[in-house]
This record gives sequence, structure tokens and C-alpha cells, in this order.
Amino acid sequence: MKTWLMKIGRMKIWRMKIPSVPTLIAGSVLVFATAWAAFPLFWMTSMSFMPEAEANAFPARLWPVNPTLDNYAELFAYQHMGRYVLNSLFVACLATALSLAFNITAGYAFAKLQFRGREKLFQALLAALVIPGQLTMLPLFFLLKNLHLLNTYVGVVVPFMSSLFGIFLVRQYALSLPDEMLQAARVDGASEWQVFRRIVLPNLRPIMVTLGVFTFLAAWNDFLWPLIVLSDDTYYTLPLAIAALSQEHLQDQGLMMAGATVTIAPVLVLFILLQRHYVRGLLSGSVKG
Repeated sequence: MKTWLMKIGRMKIWRMKIPSVPTLIAGSVLVFATAWAAFPLFWMTSMSFMPEAEANAFPARLWPVNPTLDNYAELFAYQHMGRYVLNSLFVACLATALSLAFNITAGYAFAKLQFRGREKLFQALLAALVIPGQLTMLPLFFLLKNLHLLNTYVGVVVPFMSSLFGIFLVRQYALSLPDEMLQAARVDGASEWQVFRRIVLPNLRPIMVTLGVFTFLAAWNDFLWPLIVLSDDTYYTLPLAIAALSQEHLQDQGLMMAGATVTIAPVLVLFILLQRHYVRGLLSGSVKG
């Protein structure tokens, strides 16, 4: 019996697939790249729980000896970080909602609706993709100034309301929708709005999640445009608040890292929760387009 079990064990070991050298190398590279990318996040979070003496110690420590929440308490009690979090959340949510509304409708129109000059207009939009966004900031600034929208939430949101990339992304995905399905709904008496709301939107859900994540992350992390249009710190978003904090508390590294952790944590959680839908939208758009 023992000999028979030993033979079975040898057969199982023999049948085990030994990874090839390229597979081992690729796996090692991926593990190293993951650790390289995750280490700054780990160190930032670790330092945010360190007292000032530990955070400023040399050589730097990887783990707090006496962990504390004093840095977070100071951020929210004395630095008004809660207000800046709400500002960023409001701006990012408003920008995402408006971006989805305009980009989804425009992308669908370019993909499925027939109107004069559609292809030429879309080609012009594609050509405009090569123009750096920084070149449009000055004209947009003067436009908002004439409209008295400087130093307002609306002024911060305007650049995110519609994007050429968002229109292109939705259009490529919407091309995969069968024309027969849309035409059948019209024959049954559905209006264009009913076709869009009941048929198109449910089928565009993956790309809507992808575009929504793109827009939310861009609006949440944007620094340059809010810096240009906002002068009252009451309207500051988190990136501006962290920049102002760095000027006042440059030597307090623990407080700075706590502010950075507060800034990164919400979007990191959002991306992890929506990662499956986000990747599916990108892959579906690239294959179906």
C-alpha cells in the first residue's frame, strides 16, 4: 500500500507543469513592478501615522513605532480638510454627471444618427485631439471672466463638461449597437428619446462606467485649472489645499503625508470597486469599435 501511494505521488509530481524560464522572468518582473509602484503608497500611509519626531527622523522609518492619529485630527480640526474633501467631491461628481450627459449623447449621435456634415465634423474633432489642452486655458479663462464665472464651482467644472476623447470613446463603442435593433424599436412606435433611454443607455453601461471613472479621477486630481480660476480658499479642492498646506507645514512630513493619503484614498477605493466594469468597458470598446 505504501509503495503504491509513493508511485502515485511520483506520478503527480511528474505531471506537474514546471513553469518555463520566460514565464518565471515575466512573473518576477510583474512582482517587482507591483512592489515598485505600491511602495510609495505604503510609505506615504505609514508616515501619516507617525508623530512628527518619527516622520522627520533620519534614516527614514518604514513603520511607525508609536502610531497616532494626531495628523488626521489636525487636518480635519484645524486645517479644514473636511471642507476641501466636500469641495472636491462636489466638483468631481458634478463634472462626471455633466460629462456623461454631453459625451454620451454626442457620441451616440455621431455613431447612429444621420445628419449633414457628420463625418466631416467628426474628422475635425479628431484633428482637434492633437491640440494641447493648455493652449485652450487662456481663451477659456477670458470667456469665464466675461461670464462672471471665475472663483465658482461652475468655472472649475466647465472644462470637464465635454471632451473630444470622451465623444470618441462613446462613438466607437456605440458603433457596435445593431442598427436593426434600433430600427425595430422605431417601427414599433418608439420615439428617438425612448430608443435612446430604453435601448441605447443600457447597452452603453460599460463605457459609461469607464468614462465616468476617467472623468471623476481627472476632476478630483486636477490642480492647474482650479489654481487658475479659484482665488478664494473657500472653494479650494484637495490638490490646492495640499499645495497650500505644504507651504505652511513643509517640515511636518507626517501631516503632509496624511493630507496626501486623504486625497488618494477615495479615488483608490473607487477604482478598486469599479475595476471590473472599467476594464470591461475599455476592452469592449477596443474590440467592438
